[in-house]
Order: sequence, then C-alpha cells, then structure tokens
Amino acid sequence: MTITRRGFAALGTMALLAGSAWAQDVPAGYPADYAKVIESGKAEGKVVIYTSTDMAQSQGLLDAFTKKYGIAVEYNDLGTNGAYNRAISEAAARQMGADVVWSSAMDLQVVLAADGYAQTYASPEAAHLPEWAVYKDQIYATTVEPIGVIYNTGAIKPEDFPKTRPELIAYLNDNADTLKGKVATFDPEKSGTGFLHHTNDAQATDSFWDLAKAMGKDGVRTYSSSGSMRETVVSGENVMAINIIGSYAMDWVKGSPNLGVAFGTDYTAAFSRLALLTEGAPHPEAGKLFIDFMLSQEGQNALAKGGLPSVRNDVTEGLGFDALNAEVGGSLKPIAISDDLLTYMAPQKRVEFFREWNAALGK
Repeated sequence: MTITRRGFAALGTMALLAGSAWAQDVPAGYPADYAKVIESGKAEGKVVIYTSTDMAQSQGLLDAFTKKYGIAVEYNDLGTNGAYNRAISEAAARQMGADVVWSSAMDLQVVLAADGYAQTYASPEAAHLPEWAVYKDQIYATTVEPIGVIYNTGAIKPEDFPKTRPELIAYLNDNADTLKGKVATFDPEKSGTGFLHHTNDAQATDSFWDLAKAMGKDGVRTYSSSGSMRETVVSGENVMAINIIGSYAMDWVKGSPNLGVAFGTDYTAAFSRLALLTEGAPHPEAGKLFIDFMLSQEGQNALAKGGLPSVRNDVTEGLGFDALNAEVGGSLKPIAISDDLLTYMAPQKRVEFFREWNAALGK
C-alpha cells in the first residue's frame, strides 16, 4: 500500500492528537512518562485492595478512582490482622492476591516492608506529604486520625469529662466503684489497631501504665473494634471507651445525642492508615495509580469527605491536618512512620508488653 504525503500528514496529526489526549490524563506536576503508568494501569483493568477500612468511609474514594480511570476496584475489608496475615501467607505461596495493602495497623505495615513484602515506589505525590508520612518510598500515610475517648453523656456531662491524661487517670481511680465493669478499651491481643494505640502510648508517654492500672482497677472490658465499643457506650452498658479511633467517633456523635467524644488537651496521639504496593502485585501499575490517587488532592478530598481527616492541608472537604489539630485542642501528635514502629513487634518485647498489660488489668 502506498501512503501519500497527505496520508503521512494525516497519520502525524492523528498521532499528535492521540499523544495530546494521552498527556491530558497526566496530573499536573507529574513526569510526562507517567502516561505509561496510566496506560498500563487501564490495560490491567483492576486493582485489588486488602484493608481494614470500612467501606462506608472509603466508598467516595473508590467511586472517584473508578470514574477517573475506569479501573475496577476489588475491595477486601479483612481487618488489620486479617490483611497482614493474608498478604504474608499468599506471598509465601507465591500467589500474592493484593496490589495494595491499606491498613491502620501502622506497625504491621512497617513489618511488611521490613520483611520484603512491599515494592519501592516513589509516588509523585510524596512532595505534598509531611516528612513523617513517607517511609523509604515504600509506605505512605493517607490519613491522620486522632485517638480519643467516647463516653455516654447521660452518665457523664460533657463539662465534667476529664480534659487531660492526668485528669482521666484520677477520674478512673476516684470513681472505681461506680465505673466497675463499665469502662472499655481495645484488646491489644485481638486488634492490630489496639496494639498500636497502646504500645505507642507506652513509648510516647510516661503515664500509660498508670492509665492501664486505673482501667484495671475499674474492671475494664476489652474489645476488638471501635464499632463494638460504640454500641456498648450508646446503650449505657459501658460509660466510656478509651483509646479508640477518634475519626469514627467524631462522625458518630453527629447522629447519637447521648454520645460524646473527648481528646486530651495535653496529648492526643494520631495514627494513619498506611498504603503500600505489594511485592508480586498482580496489577502493579493499577496499584501505583490507586496509591497516587489516594495521596492526591482529589483523593484526599474524597477520604476527608468520608470522615477520614487528610494528611494534607490543601483539601477543600472535611478536615485537613491543621484543621484537625485545632479541632482536638492543638495537642495532636502524629505517629511517624519509622523503624520505631518495629520495637514492640520483636517477639520478646511483645511478650513483655502483654505480661505487663495483663498484670495492670489484674489478669
């Protein structure tokens, strides 16, 4: 077949138009060759997520991602321990099913990276994140969420609820008789999130064990999720629940008149939901697209609108980092993604922690 000069010109124009359309898909500020990631991700057509995040909080993000790229999302809410265990068991069988593991158990995520289950991927969005929110171009913080206390306002008036950690400890000790069997907290042996919250407190403060002993004096009851604690506090079965996921609580109080949420004016730790791209991901390019979208302003807006405060400050929906800090009294202390998170993952340290925890609770 002979192609005329006019034909060459037409082909050139078509190529330019195609290249232009391709380039338009690349987010502003991204390298030009990111177009290849987009093309490959769309060709893969699917991304698989193992997570501990409720669908209710993430649906907006998932819908926005699929609308933008036309990529289907297989979303598996397995809990913190479930997401970790499934990832390592599949890796051992060389049948990794997840592209992205997204979990609130920050320590377990760092273990995955340390043990070689995470790919190194430098997200173009990393420049928009705080330094503490990026770990070795392998793990990224996607939210910042305060750790707080919920309480039944029929049992404790908001103006009477303790404002600081020392005040909370004193309140638990001074009212042990009336609070007996009516205080809740995470079970660190059954919940990865609970283990993180408690061990971070043990590392970051000199008052955690005083708090644990005060809870033990009140016959504290332990649970595997914030949701199960919420039900008992709303019903009045428990008066308060300590060290729970505060972002959930801030949303819950909007629809529960008898539920209050409190954060320490002297110290409020904050955890993040961490995302990593798995080694051996079946859809690696779609996984990269998903992580980058989660970290982008658009993705962060979707998460913040769903009730998960943003790690960025340029969101226009929900709460950004500075707004959240103001909301909880200016005492926000984010847990940094670092090797320090591995401290209590060492077998001997875990054994020591659980021994001291059980002793404090009188078990």
